[in-house]
Amino acid sequence: MKKTILIMAITTVGVSFGQNKIQYPETKKGTTVDVYFDTKVADPFRWLEDDKSAETGAWVKAQNEVTYAYLDKIPFRNALKTRMEKLWNYEKISAPFTEGKFTYFSKNNGLQNQSVIYRKDKNGKEEMFLDPNTFSKDGTTSLGGLDFSKDGTKAAYAISEGGSDWRKVIIIDALSKKVLEDTLVDVKFSGISWRGNEGFYYSSYEKPKGSELSAKTDQHKLYFHQLGTAQKDDKVIFGADQKRRYVGGYVTEDDHYLVISASNSTYGNELYIKDLKNTESQIVTIVDNFNSDNSIIENEGSKLFIETDLNAPNKRVVVVDVSNPKPDNWKDFIPETQNILSPSTGGGFFFANYTKDAVSLVQQYDYSGKLIREIKLPAVGTASGFGGKKEEKTLYYSFTNYTTPGTIFSLEPKSGKSAIYQKPKVDFKSDDYESKQVFYTSKDGTKIPMIITYKKGTKLDGKNPTILYGYGGFNISLTPSFSIANAVWMENGGVYAVANLRGGGEYGKKWHDAGTKLQKQNVFDDFIAAAEYLITQKYTSSDFLAIRGGSNGGLLVGATMTQRPDLMKVALPAVGVMDMLRYHTFTAGAGWAYDYGTAQDSKEMFEYLKGYSPVQNVKKGTHYPATMVTTGDHDDRVVPAHSFKFAAELQEKQEGEHPVLIRIDVKAGHGAGKSVAATIQENVDIQAFTLYNMGFKALPKK
Repeated sequence: MKKTILIMAITTVGVSFGQNKIQYPETKKGTTVDVYFDTKVADPFRWLEDDKSAETGAWVKAQNEVTYAYLDKIPFRNALKTRMEKLWNYEKISAPFTEGKFTYFSKNNGLQNQSVIYRKDKNGKEEMFLDPNTFSKDGTTSLGGLDFSKDGTKAAYAISEGGSDWRKVIIIDALSKKVLEDTLVDVKFSGISWRGNEGFYYSSYEKPKGSELSAKTDQHKLYFHQLGTAQKDDKVIFGADQKRRYVGGYVTEDDHYLVISASNSTYGNELYIKDLKNTESQIVTIVDNFNSDNSIIENEGSKLFIETDLNAPNKRVVVVDVSNPKPDNWKDFIPETQNILSPSTGGGFFFANYTKDAVSLVQQYDYSGKLIREIKLPAVGTASGFGGKKEEKTLYYSFTNYTTPGTIFSLEPKSGKSAIYQKPKVDFKSDDYESKQVFYTSKDGTKIPMIITYKKGTKLDGKNPTILYGYGGFNISLTPSFSIANAVWMENGGVYAVANLRGGGEYGKKWHDAGTKLQKQNVFDDFIAAAEYLITQKYTSSDFLAIRGGSNGGLLVGATMTQRPDLMKVALPAVGVMDMLRYHTFTAGAGWAYDYGTAQDSKEMFEYLKGYSPVQNVKKGTHYPATMVTTGDHDDRVVPAHSFKFAAELQEKQEGEHPVLIRIDVKAGHGAGKSVAATIQENVDIQAFTLYNMGFKALPKK
């Protein structure tokens, strides 16, 4: 229920203030006004939504010139980069996997922009298989997926250019590495899943009219590509008659079934199955609504094992026969517990990876549902992996926490024996640091977990530079993991705190739902309470506190800094969803409505969104913290217009001397596939900006 009254461009003068003497680029203002339920809402920077216009391009260039001129003057920025590069420069190797006659793995020698895929034959002879560093000269084209045919003789891999979610798929002979046929184009939000050796399934939208980076995409389709045929002849398997925003398909390991998932939002999916052994078979519906999350994780003949949160908010695994697979016939295989389940299979076993207070607990089951053992982890932290083919004799998993670099372990599932497979050699003294989990009280009395990490012996005197990180959305759990950037921050005396806010998945669906739609303010209250806890307990103070988050976490930072600008010294919103009245009009943004609701849903929902939407809540004459907004000009998930408009509002209305900058990565997207060089520089700039605005003229003494 919205109409636009008129659009007319005018110009405002750039701003200069305070000791920083920043002359911001001129940002013209229009008179666009939208009407929602008889309420007028001005949108003066609507023109920045046009990512194809020369005006927007000129604005991006001008903003970057101002931002980098500011960053260039920070005296310790180069020293920070030197240390970051040194710490980053260690060999990184992935867990191996077998396809056909070869064992594949990825390796990065330390500072390569993209990791390289290698393989070994059965005699141990190693060769390079695929080098994404050759995809483009500047390292902005990355590998977006790789899958092999049943016998391992063919492969298809996806590439992302400039960080875009739109992909190209290249098909090669895996033995000779020669390209077999024309490249598939315009593939988006898709896996690659082979059926035997004849072809594969993939998903995409019709290419939108207008900008492919921002135009709405809402009808996803599942296709089958038959090798040796043109893409234009690819058959639509699902989505032509059923309009769904997200559709995915994958083939079971035994090549017997095609599993199809379809949804309209980021939570809740329909589930379908098709018998690939019977050419006359039809697609069979298993779940016909969007009220639960469901996926088939394994089959044993006609027996299906389904991961679901139907009638189990913390998730369970059920078993059912494909002949009658409706939920009424489901039987518990791994029942729901008080902890959050994430199952996997490999080596002839099931692994129940539980999240308990944001850390991992792993149990192993056989195919009868019998508990075999609990996997002993090396410490408190995050374990992931435990997947593989049924016949594998060895599986692999990784372990990490905020002080321990990711280490790969091998696991013999029959004996339960684990051993270190690959331990990175990082120039960081993990034993000098510690993590402490606390439970603080939010505004409404809810207990919220937070893990605080810092150098042992740190004085709690309120003067420690601190980054508080959060996300709080989309059922995503923030679990402990090591970061080179965070290690450098802590080396320089910094405290790093991660709050496990409502809206995330740390305590299941109820925890998620408690931070959605008309309860979204809970997430911001949880984050504010985390900051207040850190200040009260003297880990830091408002003069030394920075808040950081990306994507939905960028929204979190934007909402928090506009509601409590006094609480922090620095705000670091990255690729954030900042215009809550219009987010659903771009690309696949409408799929986020389960978490957010939309301004068209009802007057109540509109008013609620308007009440916290960062773009609409920047107030003239307010002292906002030093802010550096970060985004990518090719972000087609959370379009950069969100960040552009928020930065323009802040620059116009900021009162006082704190800088408001926007740092826009060129030829970069939402974050996936970003080159190592670009990632390092972004982290250097964020930390330099943060410390400089906390008053540091040199790196803090270690």
